[in-house]
Amino acid sequence: MPKMTLAVSNQPAPQVIAPGTPTAQLIDLWTHGKSKNTAALYRRVATLLLTTTDKPLQWLTLQDFQSFADTLEGKELSPSSRRTYISVVKSLLSFAHRTGLIPVNAAAAVVTPKPKDTLSQKILSELEVMTMIALEPCDRNKLILKTFYYAGLRASELCDLNWEDLTPNGESGQLLIYGKGGKTRVVLLPASLYLAILKSRGDAGNSEPIFRSRKATNGGRLHRISVTHLVKEAAKRAGISEKTSAHWLRHCHASHALNRGAPIHLLSQTLGHASVATTSKYLHAKPNDSSGLYLM
Repeated sequence: MPKMTLAVSNQPAPQVIAPGTPTAQLIDLWTHGKSKNTAALYRRVATLLLTTTDKPLQWLTLQDFQSFADTLEGKELSPSSRRTYISVVKSLLSFAHRTGLIPVNAAAAVVTPKPKDTLSQKILSELEVMTMIALEPCDRNKLILKTFYYAGLRASELCDLNWEDLTPNGESGQLLIYGKGGKTRVVLLPASLYLAILKSRGDAGNSEPIFRSRKATNGGRLHRISVTHLVKEAAKRAGISEKTSAHWLRHCHASHALNRGAPIHLLSQTLGHASVATTSKYLHAKPNDSSGLYLM
């Protein structure tokens, strides 16, 4: 990749990410190929960094980076979100250094702390998931909850589903999923869920979303925020934690499938993980045995 240059004055000037500037071009290159949601997050964090430090990228020092990390403590962000923001900034500065926009990567010396692993707290019991589904009064929302759980989808993946992505497979059907990083995978559905989804189609065309929004905006396509609200309401109705999100149902899919004997490589393929090592975290999140039990 050709090196980029940026005129440097004797004093740092307030940073504005104006279209067409080298910084804007760099951010375009940095976010290229990322999913829509990931690119939006990267741009949001980059803007926050540059407006908080009030300096162009090539003037940032280690102290600036540390001060930015300190300002995140005062925001309403979870420890995991703060870690994500710091990782995004480290990615931006590393990319800027590799392309020659900045001479020194000020964030290279900073080690991102590992957050507390709270995965086990985000896995509901099978009874809790079934209760959420059973108490959902809306047929469309009930199908959404079932699809999250039985297909192990991310919120963005569910929102992006079109009817052309649903095809028959023997006595059941399958979904073609467009996942993170532009990767695609195929997920086989339980026959009952496949037939229930088909029954809800009506006269919708192939390019129309499977799960439509009640609003006319965005072509009738659901937004992941709306889906998250839907799941939270279902959890509240079932007397479950208000922190429950759509992603929790994906965690439940993984944990429950392993508990019922699903091969870990098959689960990894279903979830769209790049490595089985990523999937293996679910083996430790809800253990069925522990050495301490042998001491009783």
